[in-house]
Amino acid sequence: MADLIAKTAIDRRIAQIVMPTIEGLGYELIRLRLQGGKTATLQIMADKPEGGIDVEDCAKISTAVSAVMDVEDPIEDNYYLEVSSPGIDRPLTRLKDFNVWDGYEAKIETTEMIEGRKRFRGIIRGTEGDEALIEIENQGEQIVIGLDFDLLADAKLVLTDELITEMLRQKKATDAIDENAFDEIETDTDNSDEETE
Repeated sequence: MADLIAKTAIDRRIAQIVMPTIEGLGYELIRLRLQGGKTATLQIMADKPEGGIDVEDCAKISTAVSAVMDVEDPIEDNYYLEVSSPGIDRPLTRLKDFNVWDGYEAKIETTEMIEGRKRFRGIIRGTEGDEALIEIENQGEQIVIGLDFDLLADAKLVLTDELITEMLRQKKATDAIDENAFDEIETDTDNSDEETE
């Protein structure tokens, strides 16, 4: 399991517990973090394989994960559970994300110095073996470099107009709105108004 999904030992342990449940519901675990504080917060970021997770999906995951966590009980103290979508400027936590988001801009940070730096910003160009490819500017020239996925400390998409357009397209593709359902709601509302007058 990549460290970008779950960084600390406790995060990785919890991820191993909840991942089968999340995948069993047809979703993918994008990132998991147990944040400290007065009361700890377990943050779970999930998505549909095709993208477009919504509030109902998050509620479904939350209910299922709560049940598994109650049984396994890996966190000793009380904690809050937050389930969310990855958002538009989503983290890239799996090697396959670099193929899915090929052509989009990303910011990447590495754990070790590579060619004299740890921070890179450029256009994702897929993968090659175990490397994430990114096109960066180097001395006024555009070059594609490969970054060993195991050396990535953080990677996320950059909010651009192209990315927003793609997310809206995905949302439109996944939202099957039944307009008749809204008609029924309106009809029910109108009827109840008539009864009270």
